[in-house]
Amino acid sequence: MNRVTLALALVTATAGLAACSAPSQTAIKPLAQQEVSAPDAVKVPAGNTLSASYQGDGVQIYQCSNAAWTLLEPAASITDHGKPVALHYKGPIWVSTKDGSEVDATAVPGASVKHGDAIPELLLKATANRGKGQFADVTYVQRLATKGGLAPAGKCTDGGEVSVPYSATYTFWIKG
Repeated sequence: MNRVTLALALVTATAGLAACSAPSQTAIKPLAQQEVSAPDAVKVPAGNTLSASYQGDGVQIYQCSNAAWTLLEPAASITDHGKPVALHYKGPIWVSTKDGSEVDATAVPGASVKHGDAIPELLLKATANRGKGQFADVTYVQRLATKGGLAPAGKCTDGGEVSVPYSATYTFWIKG
């Protein structure tokens, strides 16, 4: 089992346990009633419509190179009110666990909001869509409300790896 598969398995198992042990105290709102608040720097361009908003929980995996930590990849479980709907990994890529559809994306230059205690909020533009299903027509992805995930401070030993827990809200947008 490779490192990414193992990390995703651990993330998925952890998310499943959390969902089982902590029932939601709020009523589930239909997507059209959910509000998505985003800083101006990461707003989606006009002409796109919110398709889905999900919770992401996982790790940011860092590798030590030249005595500094650099991001190797994310590994996260994406859930809808505690139910797994997707996995997120290096690319960045999101793949549906419901229908196998995928979206690859790349960060929009200058479209980020940095936080001192968490990874930045981002706007990402879709670069490829595969399959039919929930991610087939995604045009943009936002990473919002980030918590944790920052690289460790200080020097490190080359070749070392560390996984840092994080969470974020991921919103998926389609043309229209």
